[in-house]
Amino acid sequence: MLSQIRGLSRHFTEETLRTYLLDRSARMDDGCLVVRGYGSQRGVYQKVAGRAWAHIAAYVAFVGDYNPELEVDHVCGVPDCIEPTHLRQVSHAENCRSRKQQPRCRNGHDREIDARTGRYRKVCRRCNGDAQKRWRERQALQVAEGRASYGRVAD
Repeated sequence: MLSQIRGLSRHFTEETLRTYLLDRSARMDDGCLVVRGYGSQRGVYQKVAGRAWAHIAAYVAFVGDYNPELEVDHVCGVPDCIEPTHLRQVSHAENCRSRKQQPRCRNGHDREIDARTGRYRKVCRRCNGDAQKRWRERQALQVAEGRASYGRVAD
């Protein structure tokens, strides 16, 4: 069963993997068992035990019946949680449908709802417009510098 986990170090047995994961985790107030992996940042998927994803290794070690064709989903929505009751296996399509969408972009703008899908747009229009404006300014500056290097005056 452990051989089906991509990136898992081969020296682990199921018992040593359970011990390893429990030693690297802490119980939170909301019931999540949060693992501390190689990454220093909380809130991202953590890699442990070689280069394996911690939530997949925890599913195999604590729950069993792992199918590598399915994805391991967090019911709680906490990406670095390895609590066995918070993990389930679903198809990729189901995993995508159940993702929580943020109502604001990372810059704090309200996200619009796409009329075709009924979900939030992936790209914030204001942030995209600002990025395009910065790109046009950079391009104009490069053109002006290029013209100046050939002795031409800017139009």
